[in-house]
Amino acid sequence: MTQSFEQNSFVSFDGTSLSYEKIGAGPAVIVVPGALEETENFRGFAEELSHLFTVHTLDRRGHGKSDPQGEGYSINKECQDIRTLQDLTKAKYLFAHSFGGFAVLETARNNPELMGVAVYEPGISIDGSINVRWVDRCLTEIAAGKLHDAFTTFAQGVNPRSALMPRWIFKRVLRLALKPAELAQKYRLLATAIPEHLEEARLNNTYQNYQEINAPVLLMRGTGGVMSKPALAKLASAITNVKVTEFKGLDHFGPEQKPKIVANVVANFFAQAGRKFL
Repeated sequence: MTQSFEQNSFVSFDGTSLSYEKIGAGPAVIVVPGALEETENFRGFAEELSHLFTVHTLDRRGHGKSDPQGEGYSINKECQDIRTLQDLTKAKYLFAHSFGGFAVLETARNNPELMGVAVYEPGISIDGSINVRWVDRCLTEIAAGKLHDAFTTFAQGVNPRSALMPRWIFKRVLRLALKPAELAQKYRLLATAIPEHLEEARLNNTYQNYQEINAPVLLMRGTGGVMSKPALAKLASAITNVKVTEFKGLDHFGPEQKPKIVANVVANFFAQAGRKFL
């Protein structure tokens, strides 16, 4: 029988109303999307994971049906949001992608209730890898209503390989590569991605703090993604109980584009981690 998603919401520590989708049965997992992403982008992944787990996919503040980021935005607020949902759902497992991976790794520090953490290409700044030199131009273009220009500035700013392509060509590539609904989502969420990336850059080279994570951690990257192998190795060296997995041929959006492949690896990791606590 096909399962359906259940729409829910909760009020976080500061009164912010946050939305999440629930599906499945079994131990509770929280899924945390990245920048420019919402729950709908992870429905395929959540469905695959829901065969063994109860999956709660969070619309972070400023995303989907959740309230705006609000004043005084910080990664600490993101962490407290996840902890609030963790308390509500009794989730022992966290999965996240990109910026969500940054938020989840921060949340996992000194979090004794967790039994497993899995992140795919987390947005961790290592040796200045999170570039924010594009921010001023992007803000100017958003203010002028030039949303495709702003999205182009963002995309080339965060992906060094795309910056090698002439801007006018890359602008056209984005229009051809993404459906109109996908582009509309990117435009809508672009303003939220700026403070998120500024937080990543602010905590540059603080990855040694992840030695404070007690739960087993699965670090993942796609061979065609944006996180380099050396950066992943540096991050892994700071985590006490870590497993590293690479997906040949997948890019930064592997969990969305090939949800079954990634979800199978994550489910096996969580199941194995859970057995160690029995």
